[in-house]
Amino acid sequence: MDLLATTSAAAVSSYALLSTIYKSVQALYAQPAINSSLDNLGQAEVVVPAVDVIVPCFNENPNTLAECLESIASQDYAGKMQVYVVDDGSANRDVVAPVHRIYASDPRFSFILLANNVGKRKAQIAAIRSSSGDLVLNVDSDTILAADVVTKLVLKMHDPGIGAAMGQLIASNRNQTWLTRLIDMEYWLACNEERAAQARFGAVMCCCGPCAMYRRSALALLLDQYEAQFFRGKPSDFGEDRHLTILMLKAGFRTEYVPDAIAATVVPHSLRPYLRQQLRWARSTFRDTFLAWRLLPELDGYLTLDVIGQNLGPLLLAISSLAALAQLLIDGSIPWWTGLTIAAMTTVRCCVAALRARELRFIGFSLHTPINICLLLPLKAYALCTLSNSDWLSRKVTDMPTEEGKQPVILHPNAGRSPASVGGRLLLFVRRRYRSLHRAWRRRRVFPVAIVRLSTNKWSADDSGRKPSVIRARVGCRRPVAPRH
Repeated sequence: MDLLATTSAAAVSSYALLSTIYKSVQALYAQPAINSSLDNLGQAEVVVPAVDVIVPCFNENPNTLAECLESIASQDYAGKMQVYVVDDGSANRDVVAPVHRIYASDPRFSFILLANNVGKRKAQIAAIRSSSGDLVLNVDSDTILAADVVTKLVLKMHDPGIGAAMGQLIASNRNQTWLTRLIDMEYWLACNEERAAQARFGAVMCCCGPCAMYRRSALALLLDQYEAQFFRGKPSDFGEDRHLTILMLKAGFRTEYVPDAIAATVVPHSLRPYLRQQLRWARSTFRDTFLAWRLLPELDGYLTLDVIGQNLGPLLLAISSLAALAQLLIDGSIPWWTGLTIAAMTTVRCCVAALRARELRFIGFSLHTPINICLLLPLKAYALCTLSNSDWLSRKVTDMPTEEGKQPVILHPNAGRSPASVGGRLLLFVRRRYRSLHRAWRRRRVFPVAIVRLSTNKWSADDSGRKPSVIRARVGCRRPVAPRH
């Protein structure tokens, strides 16, 4: 079967050539650019626009939400900051209510309770239309921000031509399983290679949802288009971060990446939720790639290479792998050239990543190659065939009894809060699983911390003064340190 061997060898050789060119140019442009003007700006003038932080949440774990809100409340931003927590019709609203009460006395916090589940995009829009800050920071409810994230993103947004900027993502649960370690490395490569190279031309193609800042004046122009995205006549409810970024680029705004604005987000710890997430992302990527093609003539030539490399590369790899498998099963001969070429490409990429990140753990990213060939490539093919499916495939929506036509309820600060319960805001009802990352997320000052471990996910504290059932409570001081890069 010379045809199969020839097809496999030609496809894998083409893949190797394309990947070598693409990754080499990407690595060149991903190198940090020397930009002293931004540093001089930070020293010469104080830019403190008002910032609205929007946190949409749906059926979120109360511990995870508490960690997220705590990191936002601890921001060192010198300007005005308002936080809008949007509960998107969660079925566990009674469970997360104590977390809301912790921050109800903080004048920066407002809580928007939607009567029905309307989706993340519409939940964001509800908060955007209820707020008025100059800049809008979208934060996922399972994300923890370093204390200087808002400050660093605002500094990047000083140029009115910039419509959006994203921070660097890491996995908060990196040490949980082998998969979370792999995803953490995948995030580093996506941020510090792909996004960093795109940012060299002011055209980051996707400002990731866990931590992305937008200019309100730009949002005002695009909000109707953002809300009414359709694909083949059906509403498109996911991939909101990529779609909004593409709309920003279409409108003529630049999109940027800030590598030292660190945000840690929870990633899937097992294959089933990971594959569901990848299926959703693949559908979103394919949908918006069609829209992005029209932008390419207006952008730098590298962005065309980037789109080709991300779409044609996996196709060539899939063809070579299928032909090699057919050669092995039908002819009984081992496709040495295909196997050795893929192994060599994987080894080189992992060694370069380990050298750039100065971490030997990236050698282990070679495990991603068999996962990519055996699981992700078939998943992308399935995604391409089911683009009209808009199922989130994550948290299931639980029907909640609601009154017809009921309007969203906005809990403003101090609503339903008695003086006797103000001390409740010191209760950080959190589980500190990841001690290594904890040290990196605190900085600059010593502050008292009360940690309470609860026997269940629910607690019985309320305004009447009843105490939660506590297994162990510990109060002490933590000295924060600067995040490691």
